[in-house]
Amino acid sequence: MSLIVRQVSINDAQGITDVLNPIIIEGLYTVLDTTFTVDEEKEFIAQFPKRGVFTVVVNEDDSKIIGFQNIEPFASYTKAFDHVGIIGTFVSSGSRGQGVSKKLFQSTFEVAKAKGYEKLFAYVRGDNERALSAYLKQGFEVVGVARKHAKVGDVYVDETLIEKFL
Repeated sequence: MSLIVRQVSINDAQGITDVLNPIIIEGLYTVLDTTFTVDEEKEFIAQFPKRGVFTVVVNEDDSKIIGFQNIEPFASYTKAFDHVGIIGTFVSSGSRGQGVSKKLFQSTFEVAKAKGYEKLFAYVRGDNERALSAYLKQGFEVVGVARKHAKVGDVYVDETLIEKFL
């Protein structure tokens, strides 16, 4: 499989929802609990922070988006956190274990540095060992666990807090 990594465009909304919504419905890998319409995703892309980083991976063979990653500023209420970004990564179920996240990380780290980020931070669902492993392979370190941090349906979920200095 030949992969292309590029910055997101509003025309990617359908492909992003095609990746994200099945993950949400599956209920195992994210604390997101409500699916998104294509119009909602278009609005999210249109309103994405200027300092944000939003990349997609496209399977060159069929031109389908099979994963995406984004970084948003940690907080906008103070400049003290301007160097910190919150990162999220999503890969379609049929494309996991094929180097998609590795390609995303390579591109995202480069763009993040160029935009002035020095540190990336993430919350990984405590029972999502695959995601945690992917982040750790990229140099992230566990800095703590927030117990019962999310409640998905009637189930409390721990969140593992991780960080990486760029």
